[in-house]
Amino acid sequence: MSSQRKAVKSYRRRLKRQGIVRVEVQVRKDDALLVRKVAQALSDPTRGREARAILSEKFGDHRPKDFKELLASLPLEGIDLTREDDLGRDVEL
Repeated sequence: MSSQRKAVKSYRRRLKRQGIVRVEVQVRKDDALLVRKVAQALSDPTRGREARAILSEKFGDHRPKDFKELLASLPLEGIDLTREDDLGRDVEL
């Protein structure tokens, strides 16, 4: 194994121990700078938490755990949830 390959292998092993993974994405040329800035913000200790929260809120997986959580997350403003009392129908026996 060449010294260059060995250096790359040990570098990637160090990153893995730190919990860092290598990600390759393909984006339009216009979006490349934006993706780089997002990656920088995520890796910055001072901005990382806020950036992660914003991205998770907008693009994260927010599937409700159960029916109660689903109902709580629904936007119910402006929806009339009242019902008229229904005493049933008259039945001759």
